Amino acid sequence: MPPHTDETAKPVVVDAPAQEGPRGLTGYPEPFRACVAGRSKVKLGDQFGLTNFGVNITRLEPGASSALRHWHTRQDEFVYMLEGELVLITDAGEHVLKPGMCAGFPAGVANGHHLVNRTDRTAVYLEVGDRTKGDDAFYSDEDMQFRDGKFLHRDGTPW
Repeated sequence: MPPHTDETAKPVVVDAPAQEGPRGLTGYPEPFRACVAGRSKVKLGDQFGLTNFGVNITRLEPGASSALRHWHTRQDEFVYMLEGELVLITDAGEHVLKPGMCAGFPAGVANGHHLVNRTDRTAVYLEVGDRTKGDDAFYSDEDMQFRDGKFLHRDGTPW
């Protein structure tokens, strides 16, 4: 494949902290949308045309969660704390994350995880993940899975 030659199509640099994303945007079916109502996310990687991995800057308002507790079959995930404090909840328990701390979740390891803001101020972190096709997600605490691009109950019936 020839190199990309249209250098004006995508920016080279963006001011990530200045980026604002929509609040509470999710594909989750009801009744699960409320847990991410205080989450805003900006897809930084998309702004550069990245296709092999994604990078988001995510803000969690007090009381908000990053997602429902979940794990992926094919995609790795990595988070890096920038501001504030969040609680990482996994199958192993709870861990407080502060600026400069990070966590990673390898694909195929059934260790449900998510971040929760239990403080009174907004927390900001980077999330990085690959874009491997055919990824499914399983939700540890809910009757839900994400398979073939659809949210389903654990028994495979649609939401």
